[in-house]
Amino acid sequence: MTPDDFRRIARSLAGVEEGAHMGHADFRVGNRIFATLDQNVGNPDLGRGMVKLAVEEQEMRVAAAPSVFQPVPGGWGRGGATHVALAAADEATLTGALTAAWRLAMAQGPTRPQKRT
Repeated sequence: MTPDDFRRIARSLAGVEEGAHMGHADFRVGNRIFATLDQNVGNPDLGRGMVKLAVEEQEMRVAAAPSVFQPVPGGWGRGGATHVALAAADEATLTGALTAAWRLAMAQGPTRPQKRT
């Protein structure tokens, strides 16, 4: 899969808006980020995504496909933030992970809009 595939799948989910966060494309529903995209500019086929999963979901996906999924280092990873190696993922796997992250964000409900100064 490629960064363009990640973007296409994420944007196909209901209510998703694409934005930017800390220099990366992000995908939000109800103003809640559920995925980000770190596109390798030098080689777009080597991009990496991140999905925010429930911890149990993260553990299952990492165990089932360690070449595709790895917890983000540190506290974010312990909370369910999970890197996705796009080149190692297939469409069904990537769609499943993005959908799981989207469902979790939907279940958590919208956040308040951030104040712009």
